[in-house]
Amino acid sequence: MDPRDIAALIEQNLAQSNAEVATDGQGHYEATVVCPAFAGKRSLQRHQMVYATLGSRVGNEIHALALKTFTPEEWQALAS
Repeated sequence: MDPRDIAALIEQNLAQSNAEVATDGQGHYEATVVCPAFAGKRSLQRHQMVYATLGSRVGNEIHALALKTFTPEEWQALAS
């Protein structure tokens, strides 16, 4: 599956999110997702929100997905 397709699915199904996805070409992906809806959520809850946008693709076309999840404020703090 093309990383751009995965990013598009995340962005379409997780309001106001921005996703960047990379792959090793073997079904293993790494995604960085920035979304205001992550505010007040623990890491596990954030990951579940992202997995929900991908449905049954996780475990099928997407064999492994490493996630880094941030609120816009957390992302800005990293950039500075």
